[in-house]
Amino acid sequence: MSLRLLGHIELPAHSRKGGFDHAAVHYEFSRLYVAHTSNDDVDVVDSASDRFLRSIHGLKGVAGVLVSEERGLLFTANRGENTISIFSTGREEEVMRLSVGIRPNGLAFDPSRGLLLVANVGDPEIGNSSSVSMIDVSQKAVIGTVVLPGRPRWAVYDEGTAAFYLNIADPPLIVEIDAKTPSKMRERYKVPAKGPHGLDLDPQRRHLFSACDGEKLVAVHLDSGEIRLVGELSGPPDVVFFNSSLSRVYVAVGDPGVIDVFDARRMKLLETVSTEKGAHTLAVDQKKNKVYAFLPDTHRAAVYQDE
Repeated sequence: MSLRLLGHIELPAHSRKGGFDHAAVHYEFSRLYVAHTSNDDVDVVDSASDRFLRSIHGLKGVAGVLVSEERGLLFTANRGENTISIFSTGREEEVMRLSVGIRPNGLAFDPSRGLLLVANVGDPEIGNSSSVSMIDVSQKAVIGTVVLPGRPRWAVYDEGTAAFYLNIADPPLIVEIDAKTPSKMRERYKVPAKGPHGLDLDPQRRHLFSACDGEKLVAVHLDSGEIRLVGELSGPPDVVFFNSSLSRVYVAVGDPGVIDVFDARRMKLLETVSTEKGAHTLAVDQKKNKVYAFLPDTHRAAVYQDE
């Protein structure tokens, strides 16, 4: 066994149909932030004691959540109002809210340049609306827009290549955008599985891990360009996290409701852990090797220790 259940954190009940979306951990303040989309809130958890603290309200359709440890910032993508919000961490004070593209979702941040990538899902009835908005956080302004070849999913930033990487659902691609010239795409990787969805990065071994709707976990080596199948998934996935301290990849699969755990060194499945049907999103505390699975039916988080 790898993941051992420690207990559960009770979270606010849903105000309407729906559940949770992306989540992130801020280590300095021991905070876990999760998008409670059905409530238009971000729920704040003390990750030292694993207890719910409060909710940040008024974030319509909040989906994406990202933390910058370096800058002490929390970013949210408010899909229901086509905005992003930026908060200072700790007291969670909103410092700005900006209009972006249609239905913002995925987020990635370059802390050295203060550049935030916002992946806008778009509207299929509106041409060229699947896009990226590039935000200069210091200027508090959108400085550019990139039209994408298809609907985007999640995104990551890699310091080694000074580039953003972004999953495209259809055609199944990972696109690369140079942070130095963020107005255009630099590279495209063809993903050999349907619907690239969750995305995370192993910066040391230089692998991108893409969890695909076609029930495959795919690895892309950023230096060689090699693309390989890591393994089969238990169903269509959503969020994927890489844990560098253990070299593990965790993939949330909402149906049937499991976490597929992979060994990133050997590129093989270690175990599959049951969560709850519909539990499609995770967070990982790499310092404590804890994994949080967000359970929509019972509006709580399951807390696991990886051993």
